[in-house]
Amino acid sequence: MAIEQNFNWNKLQNGSDIRGIALEGVENENVNLTPEIAKILGQAFVTWLSRQANKPHTELIVAVGRDSRLSGPAIMQATLDGITAVGSQAYNFGLASTPAMFMSTITAGFECDGAIMLTASHLPFNRNGLKFFTPRGGLEKQDIADILKLAVTNKFEIAAVTGRITDRDFMSVYAQQFVEQIRASVNHPTNFDRPLAGLKIIVDAGNGAGGFYADRVLQPLGADTTGSQFLEPDGTFPNHVPNPEDPTAMAAICQAVIAHQADFGIIFDTDVDRSAAVDSSGKELNRNRLIGLISAIVLQEHPQSTIVTDSITSDGLTQFIEQDLGGIHHRFKRGYKNVINESMRLNRAGQESWVAIETSGHAAMKENHFLDDGAYLVSKLLIELAKSKLAGKSLTDLIANLQEPVESQELRIKIATADFQAYGNRVIEHMQAFALIQADWKIVPNNYEGVRVSCPSESENGWFLLRLSLHDPVIPVNIESNVSGGIDRIKYRLRSFLKTQEELNLAAFQS
Repeated sequence: MAIEQNFNWNKLQNGSDIRGIALEGVENENVNLTPEIAKILGQAFVTWLSRQANKPHTELIVAVGRDSRLSGPAIMQATLDGITAVGSQAYNFGLASTPAMFMSTITAGFECDGAIMLTASHLPFNRNGLKFFTPRGGLEKQDIADILKLAVTNKFEIAAVTGRITDRDFMSVYAQQFVEQIRASVNHPTNFDRPLAGLKIIVDAGNGAGGFYADRVLQPLGADTTGSQFLEPDGTFPNHVPNPEDPTAMAAICQAVIAHQADFGIIFDTDVDRSAAVDSSGKELNRNRLIGLISAIVLQEHPQSTIVTDSITSDGLTQFIEQDLGGIHHRFKRGYKNVINESMRLNRAGQESWVAIETSGHAAMKENHFLDDGAYLVSKLLIELAKSKLAGKSLTDLIANLQEPVESQELRIKIATADFQAYGNRVIEHMQAFALIQADWKIVPNNYEGVRVSCPSESENGWFLLRLSLHDPVIPVNIESNVSGGIDRIKYRLRSFLKTQEELNLAAFQS
């Protein structure tokens, strides 16, 4: 099938990834990521990579992996065909995780020049996408724009000799890295090889790519994984959305932990770059709790270092990191690449930062190449879980002093005008002016996104953040309060301001 002359390649860019609609089946969503498009993108990536690595196409090795999406096999074959058409060698990893694809570029015996993961994270069944890696890490927005420019021209030198596609099992190698890391870090005095023996640990893979963690990591370490669920890849995602932020998904793993009286629960998103956990009581360890937990672990290892988070973390988390743990909390922008790049920037500037983590479950650690890897994050938690058991303690003792809000809510206000970014920024400016004339509100300094306002009165006792969505015509408003009814009181005052902004749909404030 020929590509339409007016095909909009730029619409495929989603920040530092490519995402599109790969299957029919959703009303008003037309397919724009076909196998033909994927083949061209494979050729474009190799061409871009050849220039970056200063190597001819014929000397390049590019690995390709995919999650469990229904469109995955066809998109994957086309991508492999594109890579080999220009003379490069291709490794077919089959079902894989996004972090594993990066690791294939730096792991002995593989050392790929580049890697491509086919995934659309937690998005619906009809979506798919491409994430690109080199040994330096994931690509940036400008890199994606450059690859798409090459795709637009669609003028590639087809090789006289087609490159070879080789099926290779990297996921077993990648999983073994976790096995060895956990063994060495726990250093169990009597059971070195099986440091998780005696622990029941449940994995919920949401029918994505994370099922490997149960049988290739936990079981060799001695854990009882009875009760693990939705490990089989299924691109229809029949049980729940594979997303640690989704309430239904979190309820499923919490219920499984309680039903099987497990010591710990783990949940991954579709491509395993995000994760969350559940403690033995069935309580969620996500968002601020997850950040607090990994912060406690990191600050034991690297005292006084900086924890970089996204913009919607709570005041209680800041207090916990800075007063209880003795670290520095650097609250930055939403977007996993934003927090990762900021943590890397701080290190270059001489300010030690060992973890960058979003409330969504994206976490990247300096010790792990600043790769956002959900499996690496939970492996760090499991090491601490095993050590806690040896010491007769509970893992969650580490966050016993974390103050959590009584109430929290996110509202998404739709912008009803075409130039939503310019309008949204004006609303934020007007909000700042409005907040300044409120006697009991204070604009929080050193805020990097939107406007964050502290509401310290006894009746409100909280804060709100009004910001512009990265991609959508939406203004999200995050509100937290430490008193019952505080959110409603903050919302009432916010609504009186927002009603004056004519192009906003305030339906979210009716609930």
